[in-house]
Amino acid sequence: MTNPFSDITQDVEVILIVGSNPEEAHPVLGTKIRRAVREGAKLIVVDPRKIGLAKDAEIHLQLKPGTNVAFANGMMHVIIEDGLANREFIEARTEGYEELAKIVKDYTPEKVAEICGIDAEDLRRAAHLYAKADRAPLMYCLGVTEHSTGTEGVMSLSNLAMLVGKIGRSGCGVNPIRGQNNVQGACDMGCLPGDYPGYQKVNKPEAREAFEKAWGVPLNEKPGLTSTQVPHAVEEGKIKGLFIFGEDPIRTDPDIGHIKRMLEGLDFLVVQELFLTETAKYADVVLPGVSYAEKEGTFTNSERRVQRVRKAVEPTGEARADTEIFTDLMNRMGYEQPCLTPSEIMREVASLTPSYAGISHSRLDAGETLHWPCKDESDGGTAILHQDVFARGLGYFYPATYMPSAEIADKEYPITMITGRMMYHYNAGAMTQRTEGLNLLAPASYVEMHETDAEALGVQSGDRVRVASRRGEIETTARVAQKVKPGEVFMTFHFEDGNANHLTNAATDEFAKVPEFKVTAVKVEKV
Repeated sequence: MTNPFSDITQDVEVILIVGSNPEEAHPVLGTKIRRAVREGAKLIVVDPRKIGLAKDAEIHLQLKPGTNVAFANGMMHVIIEDGLANREFIEARTEGYEELAKIVKDYTPEKVAEICGIDAEDLRRAAHLYAKADRAPLMYCLGVTEHSTGTEGVMSLSNLAMLVGKIGRSGCGVNPIRGQNNVQGACDMGCLPGDYPGYQKVNKPEAREAFEKAWGVPLNEKPGLTSTQVPHAVEEGKIKGLFIFGEDPIRTDPDIGHIKRMLEGLDFLVVQELFLTETAKYADVVLPGVSYAEKEGTFTNSERRVQRVRKAVEPTGEARADTEIFTDLMNRMGYEQPCLTPSEIMREVASLTPSYAGISHSRLDAGETLHWPCKDESDGGTAILHQDVFARGLGYFYPATYMPSAEIADKEYPITMITGRMMYHYNAGAMTQRTEGLNLLAPASYVEMHETDAEALGVQSGDRVRVASRRGEIETTARVAQKVKPGEVFMTFHFEDGNANHLTNAATDEFAKVPEFKVTAVKVEKV
């Protein structure tokens, strides 16, 4: 996120939300957004479903899943044609504008309306509302990224914000809302196959040499594999063993049948977890980890704010802190590693990670609020990014064109399935489905479908239906309403009794290798 939560939910004129349902997936932020609307902010919701916030939106663009790039290009077409672009910002701080302008010239509101299934006049209104507002943040989430063109979807939204000069200023920015509490922190600490902590690239000699010197070992210059590339590597015999840490891919990854074959094809599987998850049942060894309440350290949230986590209860049984487990493994595998305290580990992070260089437990314990980058101990951190200059120098207008999703509904599978989260459960349900009250509120899977489709199939709310794709089929319960458009259905992946990921497509984005969870061709029939 370029801006902190408080900055984009207070005293703003317009909020543009694309592919996100914050009231259910990020309820704290959702509450802040709803308060901003009550206080006068106008809301533009761009989402295939009639999410709760859509009822209070000035404009709801209920676009077809997978058409985010076309939507963004259509907005930019209107902004340029109607003279609303910030020419001063474009000329001073960006490059690539002419090529982008040439591309979006073809994305007239009428053409985009046809691609996206929206009203052309609503698109024009949304473009004017966003462009003319002085303080207008843009927020997005997995509804933008989880597509075969997800990276280009993100870059198109960045294009849109730069076009009107809404980056590097208070109350503006491009703000991805992270899906879990420490996703940002995990990425910051090098949990990407081509990065060391702080997004320092493994194939850059100067970065590699710094870590080799600190750790006293030679390091590989080749980037590793993303999690979505691992199943294919197992199939090809390139990977024989896996260590899965805090993940349940048999519940959360696309095409579960493929994931099962991967786990069964391994010679050796270690799972480090809180509970015996579905994935852990396949493990040769399960290492019992601890929860957030049993550990010490930091989380880094969506707004890049580093937050202290303090142990509230002692671990039970054989459960141990993750760092203790990792330290033991390193020593047993021949790398001499002392057991460091969390604060000592944070000092090492600061010494090797320029964006975290000024962050320490002592500063956080003293009550300081620190957003990275924080370059030294006298630096108060950076709440708003890109205020004077972009990290790459000039902001780049990426020339994205609309490409259809990898799998389109057809005669055999005529309905498009969207997946997402619901309020009461979380991801694989490893924790929430062990919570009695939440199970009373949301005990089982369901599929949302439009009443037009339900009527054609003779289905009523509460009926059992079979949902099938080219990869598998499940049975679940129908919820008939008007949240989705005709020809579309919505499912969550929280429930084992009807997990949408038996159906989802493992096609991935070219750049980030993120799966296309949000568009799957399915058929539905009454059981």
